[in-house]
Amino acid sequence: QVQLVESGGGLVQPGGSLRLSCAASGSIASINSMGWYRSAPGKQRELVAVEISGGRKNYADSVKGRFTISRDNAKNTADLQMNSLKPEDTAVYYCMSAAQTTDKHGEYDYWGRGTQVTVSS
Repeated sequence: QVQLVESGGGLVQPGGSLRLSCAASGSIASINSMGWYRSAPGKQRELVAVEISGGRKNYADSVKGRFTISRDNAKNTADLQMNSLKPEDTAVYYCMSAAQTTDKHGEYDYWGRGTQVTVSS
């Protein structure tokens, strides 16, 4: 199993910044990708940003130019730097990892419990 723990959420004013962190632990054999999703009230969970092994990064159009994802493969962590935050960025942010473990075959998706980000004046 893989455990993902997020940190760094909170309340911030519009235009402000927050940095989310995610740390993966457990019986990890390899991690293919780590990323961030978000879920706002009344909306489906959506991809925010993901970094795939090899360094390729994908972002939602709504956050391009404002958010930056960075992975530390040695530490199995993924951070999300969020700048120029808007009220519509308010959501619960979830860390996700596609990983292989040492105790079973195949690659599976693992999720953290989420961290609340609220952008409001």
